[in-house]
This record gives sequence, structure tokens and C-alpha cells, in this order.
Amino acid sequence: MDKIISALARELGRSAEHVENVVRLLDEGNTIPFIARYRKELHGAMDDTTLRSLADRLQSLRNLDKRREEVRAAVEGQGKLTPALSAALDAAATLSEVEDLYLPYRPKRRTRATVAREKGLEPLAELLFDQDPRGPAPEEAARAYIDPEKGVETLADALQGANDILAEDLSDDAGIRKALRELTLKRGRLVSKATGEEDSVYRLYYDFAQPLSNLQGYQVLAINRGEREGFLKATVVTGRELALPLLCRRVVRPGTPAMEFVKAAAEDAYDRLIYPSLEREVRNLLTEQADEGAIRTFARNLRPLLLQPPVKGKVTMGLDPGYRNGCKVAVVDPTGKVLDTAVVYPTFGEKKKREAMDTLEGLIRKHGVERIAIGNGTAGRETEQMTAQMLKELPERRVRYLVVSEAGASVYSASPLAAEEFPQYDVNLRSAISIARRLQDPLAELVKIDPKAIGVGQYQHDMPQARLDEALSGVVEDCVNAVGVDVNTASAPLLTWVAGLNRTTAKNIVRYREENGPFTARKAILKVPKVGPKAFEQCAGFLRVPESGNLLDHTGVHPESYAAAEALLTLTGYTLADAAEGKLAGLEQRLADYGEERAAQACGVGVPTLRDVVKELLKPGRDLREELPQPLLRTDVMELKDLKPGMELQGTVRNVVDFGAFVDIGVHQDGLVHISELNTPRRVRHPLEVLSVGDVVTVWVKEVEEGRKRIALTMRRPDGIQNPPKI
Repeated sequence: MDKIISALARELGRSAEHVENVVRLLDEGNTIPFIARYRKELHGAMDDTTLRSLADRLQSLRNLDKRREEVRAAVEGQGKLTPALSAALDAAATLSEVEDLYLPYRPKRRTRATVAREKGLEPLAELLFDQDPRGPAPEEAARAYIDPEKGVETLADALQGANDILAEDLSDDAGIRKALRELTLKRGRLVSKATGEEDSVYRLYYDFAQPLSNLQGYQVLAINRGEREGFLKATVVTGRELALPLLCRRVVRPGTPAMEFVKAAAEDAYDRLIYPSLEREVRNLLTEQADEGAIRTFARNLRPLLLQPPVKGKVTMGLDPGYRNGCKVAVVDPTGKVLDTAVVYPTFGEKKKREAMDTLEGLIRKHGVERIAIGNGTAGRETEQMTAQMLKELPERRVRYLVVSEAGASVYSASPLAAEEFPQYDVNLRSAISIARRLQDPLAELVKIDPKAIGVGQYQHDMPQARLDEALSGVVEDCVNAVGVDVNTASAPLLTWVAGLNRTTAKNIVRYREENGPFTARKAILKVPKVGPKAFEQCAGFLRVPESGNLLDHTGVHPESYAAAEALLTLTGYTLADAAEGKLAGLEQRLADYGEERAAQACGVGVPTLRDVVKELLKPGRDLREELPQPLLRTDVMELKDLKPGMELQGTVRNVVDFGAFVDIGVHQDGLVHISELNTPRRVRHPLEVLSVGDVVTVWVKEVEEGRKRIALTMRRPDGIQNPPKI
């Protein structure tokens, strides 16, 4: 265990003490959000992302240890474990190295070398590989092994058998494999060719070659998919002229009678056994790295999407566009309760379009609609144009619209959860309700959908689904707990993501408040069936109880720190009543005058916890999302033909990928800002270094291809002046 702690501390650049504390907390069953928020003194204030990286790496190292011991036991069971092999296993830093060491001892299917050994040719292979300068020539040594009864009828048979044994032994040598693997990764290239002449989206890779060291993850994933679909054939090319000299230097003794024989066996080992095996290994490694990179990108895109600022306190209309089945309409009140629904047909000709506008205008006036959320799917462009035209006819009303991603809305609307939530509405109307609620509170609505269906990644269907689920679920959990949840209004799907809760306890909380009325204190959550002391410890700080008479129940202060919060207020001359009335303007100054460390000691907590308590007292019930840039609402729409090179626009980042960012500029067709066109004086390795989903940015039109519906954008001002940073 000490070895694992040391490795984690070294890799993460953290103290061994902090790492050991985190490992212990994880092993005790504590959740990442709870550890990140309420155990900062124990881990040096690591954030949730770092803690998840630590937990992932901890599991990998433990799996490595487990496999190491399995291999050790297997070899020992064969009676072949030596001190040297045991030490090599202890020193192996990766699963590949452990498997390389196990290769000579792994049970094998019947091979050419197996057959040769059965014919008694192993001593000949050992004799020739020894390459004694005074030893016999291969042909001379082989004469003693001719035995027709064993199937060795000629010198050629004996030498071929010895070659097969030697080639397999060389291919099983861990040192040789490691050296050739490193050479391949350092000097190899991935080459792809077209399998035919048919045009496809993979044409960029029809004659493609790139050093492995420069290969981008999205290129690997694109080539892999192109191969699966039959458009491409890809290989890893190391260069035989580089690999064979390296191999021969390790095994050939120049000037000996058996030198040429061993050299030939080494060439056979490389061509027939080592290279094909290493190519598979390297392709798998490239794919694993590309998958991990894509998963990280997806996760980093998902976080800001979930944390989009809510448009609260507004009656909202949701429009789910469509052709054949019309445009579905739902109006919801500021709490998300459905007020009205309708179906209109704006794409069925001018008369139907006029009727649709009249219907929507009537709903707007009847319910006081102030915001409209339009899904970006099929017929979205026509629906947006109709909405913009309608809003021009309502100049007296301050109605704005926003095009929202409807990714996953259809999945949700057809789910058992949606049927349970809205049994009185059909599938299509449920989508419109979901779209309206996505504008009001993106987090509360998006948690109802499988994170993979939210649509802010690339090649997500090609990735290991279990690993993707794990990573994205971690992001959702972190976001929900960072914001906090109103225990009296949250849906069961939202409560499920709260640290320490699960589907059963979330449903129990909803059932309990339906049967007993709203919770009026945090401690009352302990009355919910199956919410025991451990679950309460994990979830309590993330559940808000606005109906409670205790102000601290409205905040992110954990119940275990209530005494510390009250002691802090007393120490600085305030009361909870002052906090409730917003009369703590001088709290920070009084605390600074007293001294943070001294105050923390007096209150019985660490400085990080003290700072968190102060932050919560200054803004009870605060929502961190309200401090982020608000979404860009519109009243009008442009068309692709309206765009001209050099035109300056504001847009919202919809997706960030390895090669750039897609920006919604209000023409129902996202434009691409290539990584080379980002607004930064330095070169960036990934667009996520400077952009996030939801950012409002200033862009200029670089090029428009109407026929292919492509828009190239730049964040670099045409006049060369440094563009202001994103909003």
C-alpha cells in the first residue's frame, strides 16, 4: 500500500499524507463530493476533478497489484518462479510489462515451437543460440538430431524446428518486447489507405500517414470507425530497417558459426510473431488513449452545459419543432408546472403558419410568457424564423427566445420516467415540456437524461461505454452537489445524484414529503426510510431546506459545522438573525482583524472549512450558476445567405472538440472556429484550454459554403487587434 501511496503522490504532485487520507476516506465509503467539500483539511483542498483522477488511478494501481500477484502465483504453481523474475514483477510499472514477463509461462495453444519441442529439438535451439565461438556450424550440430521416427527426416527439418523454438523464445522475451514497443511508439507511423474509390466522410484518411507521437485522438477514432465501416485499411509502420538492427544487437554475437542462423531466427521472430503482436498492442494503446482523451473532452464539455445559468422566475414556452407531426408547444410557469399545451403546423403553408403564430401569440398573452425555448432539431430553422417574425408583431412585450439543444429530449420523453411524471401528455408534448424546462433550469432537466445522449462529445458511441458512463456520471454528480438541491421541490431523478443517496432513498424522500408535507429541518431527513447516519452524513450538506427556521439549513454548511458557524458569528459580534437579514457586511474584515487561523482554532475547524462557512453565511442559499454569464437571448434570426466574410457576431459555444469549437451565431447552423482561429496569443494543445460550452464569444465570419451548409468563423479580429476575452 505504501508503494501505491507514493506513486499517487508523485503522479499528482501531492503530499503522501494527503493522498493517504483520501485513500482512507474512499475505503471508508465516503463519496467524492463529500470528501471534496467537507474534508478539505485532510486532503489539502483538492477539487473534485483531482479526487476523481486519484480514485481512478488508485483503482488502476490496485488492479495492477492484483494482476501482478496472479501472475506470480501462476508461475510459482509451475515451479518456475525465480528471485529475478519475482523482482522483475515487483518493478513492473504497467500491465503490459507484467504480461510481457508472464508470456513465456502463459499456457499456449499448439504452435510450431511446441511441435519442435515435442520432436526433441529444444537442446539444438539452445546450443545454437549460445553462439559459442568454438561451437559447431548449425548444419553440423543438426546432424545429431535427425530422427525419422520423431518426424525429423532432414537437416532442414532439424534447423527449421530449432528456428521455430528460438523465434518463439525471442518473441516471449520481456526485454525485447519492451525495447521494440518503445521504438514503435517513438518512431512508428499510423498509415491508412482507402479500400476502394467510393467517396465518403473519411476521404481525409484515404492516403494518410502520421507519426504516432503527433497523432491526434480524433484521427485515431476516425480511422478506427472508417476501418469498421470498410472504407479504410490502417497499419502501424515502424520500419523494419530500424527494428531488426535493435533486435539483432540484443541477441546476435558477431563472428560466431551460428551468427547467421540466430540472425535469421530473429528476423523470423520479428516478422511472424513480434511485429503483428506489437501492432495490435500499439493500435489498442492508441485507441485507449484516444478514448480517454475523448471521454475527458466529453466530461469537460458536459460540466459547463449542466451548470448553465438558469432562467428563473419566467413563464416559459417550449417549442419542439417538427414537420409531419407539427410543432409541439408547452407553456410552463416559473416552477416548471405545465400551464398549457398545443400543436401548431407552421411548415404546412402560409395559412397554417399564420394560424400557428396567432395560436402562439394567444398563449403568450394569456399566460404572460416572457421566454421561449426552441429545440434545435428537425424543422428548427423554420420554427425559429416563425418565432422571430411573431415577436416583431409583439413590440410591447419583452419576449426573448433561445435555441436550446434538444439532444436526448426524445429519449427522455419516451422513457418510463417521463410517463410517470407526465402520464396525461403524449410523447411529443413531453419533449416540448422538457425543452421549456431546459431553459428554466438546465441541470434539473438534463439529469433525467443519459449523459451520453446530451450531445457534447465526439465519437461517444465508439468509446468503452462503461468507462464513459463512469466518467460522465461523475461529472453529473459533481455538478448537482456543487449547486445543491432543494429537498422539498427536487424530483427523484435529481435527488438520485446527491452524494450518499440512490434511486431507492431518492424515491423515499419524495414519498415521505408527499405523505408528511415539506421537510422543515435537515435532521428530519433522518426519518426517511433507508436514510441512515452514513447516508445522512454524505447528503445533508448538499440538501437545502428553505422551509426550515434554521438559516443554516438553507446553506451548504454541513450540520457537523453548525456549532462552528454559530461560534464564528458570536466571535465576530453577529447572530444568525443578522445573517438572515443580510447584515454581515463587516464579517470578513472582523475575521481578518481577529486572524483566520486563530478563529478557526477557536471554532474547532480548519481554515478551509472556516472560509466555506463564511462564504455560505454571506450568501445563504446562493446558486453558483447565477454568477456565470447569462445565456444569449434573441429576438431575430438571420439566414445563411445573410452572412458575409468579415461580419462581426456574438454567439454561444455549443460544443468543443479536439480541432475547434462549434458556435451558435443565430443562423440555425453552428459555425466552426478551428483551433488555429482561437483568440489567444499562444498556441494551445486543446480548445478547452480557452473555451467552454456555454461561453458567449465574439466571432467574425471567415468563409461561408451555402451548398454544404458550412460556416468558418474566427475569433481573431480582421484588423489584427487583440479581441476582448469571452464574456
